Amino acid sequence: MGLLTFKGGIHPDDGKRFSKDQPIKALLPTGDLIYPLSQHIGAPAVPVVKKGDQVLKGQMIAEAGGFVSAPVYSSVSGKVKALEKHFNPTGTKVDCIVIQNDGEYQEAEYAPVKPLNEMTREEIISKIGDAGIVGMGGAGFPTRVKLSPKDADKIEYIIANCAECEPYITADYRRMLEYTEDLVSGMRVILSLFPNARGIFAVEDNKKDCIQKLQDAVSEEPKMDVKALMTKYPQGAERQLIYAVTGRAINASMLPADAGCIVDNVETLIGIHNAVINGKPLMERVVTVSGDAVAEPGNFLVPLGISHKELIEAAGGFTEEPEKLISGGPMMGFAMVTLDAPVTKTSSSLLAFKEDIVKKSPETACINCARCVDVCPSRIIPSRLADFAKRQDEASFVAWNGLECVECGSCSYVCPAKRQLKQSIGSMRKITLANRKKK
Repeated sequence: MGLLTFKGGIHPDDGKRFSKDQPIKALLPTGDLIYPLSQHIGAPAVPVVKKGDQVLKGQMIAEAGGFVSAPVYSSVSGKVKALEKHFNPTGTKVDCIVIQNDGEYQEAEYAPVKPLNEMTREEIISKIGDAGIVGMGGAGFPTRVKLSPKDADKIEYIIANCAECEPYITADYRRMLEYTEDLVSGMRVILSLFPNARGIFAVEDNKKDCIQKLQDAVSEEPKMDVKALMTKYPQGAERQLIYAVTGRAINASMLPADAGCIVDNVETLIGIHNAVINGKPLMERVVTVSGDAVAEPGNFLVPLGISHKELIEAAGGFTEEPEKLISGGPMMGFAMVTLDAPVTKTSSSLLAFKEDIVKKSPETACINCARCVDVCPSRIIPSRLADFAKRQDEASFVAWNGLECVECGSCSYVCPAKRQLKQSIGSMRKITLANRKKK
């Protein structure tokens, strides 16, 4: 049987050789910790502390600001230094809580945990929501909301997104190898909520060691399977992953639950394990620090709120001043304007490159080669949509299915004219969706 996949996609240099063999290292912060109130899709969290308050590690410092929201917890003990605006990894100044780390890491007392089989569905979902768990692959959608579909009985697949198709990032790879049991435990928790579902660990076949380790771990789990995916970008995009695993297609107007699926990232599943089984809120995550300008690339288990500058220091600093810094992967990440931005719940990696290749590739006219059409996983026409976007022709953009774009960047990658197709289409999508909200 062939490897599971989807139509379209590309095969960029994965760059994983820089950090894949580096075990996860725990990193303690030395400076202040900064916690943005918006680390998720939905309403910002609301502070429950004020300047001068003493806080403990694991203490809630901001509560959920609505149903689609998530609380924030301190990852250190210390004093609340300020409530003020700071840059987040995407370069936007947002409201934050600043905590002066006292270096003692005194931890709050957590509520006692009950065995999973003694917990009700409502108790499990409440624990996940109260712990501040969100989609940690980059989307940041509150997990409590995702796990509360209208009809739980119609969910047939819980898919663990173990693809990690973005180049350079190896955080999930190391998590799968080093925290296998926690990952399986997180899947076990979710399956307890959906009586008719099977758990699928979907892993690209360039991670054969992870496939084997997961197969061994689920060998006695009757409701779990491991599926090998073709190594191809964007194999880990939600719609493409669902199609590859189940053969079911969804569009921009649908949710995965409409196809009987729920998809969660590796880091999210481990966070669910820690919340429900260990009773601990979300305070840390693994971040890859890599790129050809980094002296000692690696994978680091870091407290949320730590500065990206400290990540670079832990990785041995720069071999030379980089021209490009990226938060996340090179395909869907964000160029960073400062290393003083904090690590958030959705920070998967920090990449530093000696050259800014995109900046040195001037855009020229479209030659109508259709390469962008060949690789588009959404089966749309990126070159045409980019033209509509540049003309601000919203009606044509929508008519030609511009909202179906998943902003994977495959089109920009293959374009011989170096047109910034993804950026144009992505901007137009945001404008169109914002206009719809206004109406």
